[in-house]
Amino acid sequence: MTSLLASKTATPVKHAAPPRRSPARHLVPFGYLSPTVLLIVVLMVVPIVMVIGYSFRDNVIVQENSVFAGFANYTKVLTDADFLAALKNTAVFISVSTAAHLVLGLAFAMMLNTRLLSGVTKAVFRIVYILPWLFTIAVIAVIWRLLLDPSGVVNYVLHTLGLIQDGVNWLGDPGTALWAVTFANIWSGYPFFMISLLAGLQGISADLYEAAAVDGANPVQRFLHVTLPQLRPVIVSMAVLDLIWTSQQFALIWMMTGGGPLNTTEMLSTFTYKQAFSEYEFATASAAAVIVLLITMVLAFFYVRQQRERA
Repeated sequence: MTSLLASKTATPVKHAAPPRRSPARHLVPFGYLSPTVLLIVVLMVVPIVMVIGYSFRDNVIVQENSVFAGFANYTKVLTDADFLAALKNTAVFISVSTAAHLVLGLAFAMMLNTRLLSGVTKAVFRIVYILPWLFTIAVIAVIWRLLLDPSGVVNYVLHTLGLIQDGVNWLGDPGTALWAVTFANIWSGYPFFMISLLAGLQGISADLYEAAAVDGANPVQRFLHVTLPQLRPVIVSMAVLDLIWTSQQFALIWMMTGGGPLNTTEMLSTFTYKQAFSEYEFATASAAAVIVLLITMVLAFFYVRQQRERA
């Protein structure tokens, strides 16, 4: 009897095999993703492939039979004086805008994060500082065209203060047009930096500042050795993202100056638009668009790399 019980005990217990999933169930996740994938393919992948194809051909769209031109369109664009001027203006525009966005955003964020102001005062300043971000680009362009008019408010204030004698045509003077549109872009874009950096400041532990104060660090040293290192991931990410966004700015430039006067505010975006819809040179416009795409992809690569390092 003992041997019988032992044999029964030694018998392995057989577990029921899990039910097999049908092949159709493996396709369910792809079914949920298919609408998004279809939209991306139709609205992004197909147009990009078409533009790349146009850039290697001549007489596209305007003529029925286009011919393969190789890299001739790229050579024509890269040796075009207007394109080189647009590239230089774009570099100045995005670098100055991004640096100013960072400085102003950090300054206002630190002011809104200080304990020296009451809650009501901070709320009022937040509303005032975030107002430029609430306007559309069209409204911003119209506002600044009116302000920078020779008989506008800016010239009136400067004349009242005795800084100028005659009205300055800020948007019509080749020496001031680029800086005028850059200033308008800075004014419209700094709130995004301010909000992001304010969130980063509020996430810094107060213990770090207390430890630095105990070690004898003054406010400047606490800012350099505590605040900036803690904000570094946010600053780098926002800077790269702002470079991408600013490099694609079109509406503000087009509505304020149209790329003039004398191409002093011509950007890569306005140059490409004029090539396509003013000169009807769709092949060279496609080549210029591909060059802009490559520049943006380089910036996007650094942005994704930075996000991975943060993760």
